Amino acid sequence: MFDIINYTLFTIGHDTPVLLIDLLTSVFGLACVVLAGRNSKYNFWVGYIYTALLFLMFWNKHLYASLLLQPVSLGINILGHYRWTHPRPDETSSQDHTALKVTMLTWPQRFLAIASVFVLAWLWGWLLSLLGNRWFAGIFLADPIPYLDACVTVLILVAQFLAALKKWDCWVAWLLVNITQMWLHISVGHVFMPVVCGLYLLNGIVSLYNWSRLYRKKA
Repeated sequence: MFDIINYTLFTIGHDTPVLLIDLLTSVFGLACVVLAGRNSKYNFWVGYIYTALLFLMFWNKHLYASLLLQPVSLGINILGHYRWTHPRPDETSSQDHTALKVTMLTWPQRFLAIASVFVLAWLWGWLLSLLGNRWFAGIFLADPIPYLDACVTVLILVAQFLAALKKWDCWVAWLLVNITQMWLHISVGHVFMPVVCGLYLLNGIVSLYNWSRLYRKKA
């Protein structure tokens, strides 16, 4: 397993390896968000594989907040898969009675989501700053960027949860994720993922527009 994680496809310059796990994660991640933006329930099947690949990639970089996110992401993915395909009678799409329609958060719900991100990101970042330094030193390597790692983690959780409920607002959250995640990947030396995050950003803008149309059509 660790041979797969660390398998180097080629090296850029003298000391920047391009790993197989980075490439696979990039491909499956991009496929997942493109399918979601196109309102396809098949994004969840791709998402299951993507979650497993992310777990391996973050383990390799000692990004513990992002790593611990993956089992939670799997649970949200399963929830979303069920909700998208088993809507209540008042939630059905006007175009497909077996599908969940797109809805929006209320403004109080949006303010609550924003406040939750700030509080949870700060708390998680503080805990991560202790892991490998004061706690379990010698067992875990210290997270190199704990607060940024935690911020990305919390934003992803919020975006995934909103996407599982098919809320239009999830794409606003994903745009913030893409920007902060690009910074995160560049900070730890990932090669493919910053490029993929840029593609995610473009897909997020297009998906924001697509889901706006679906919302107006009650689809």
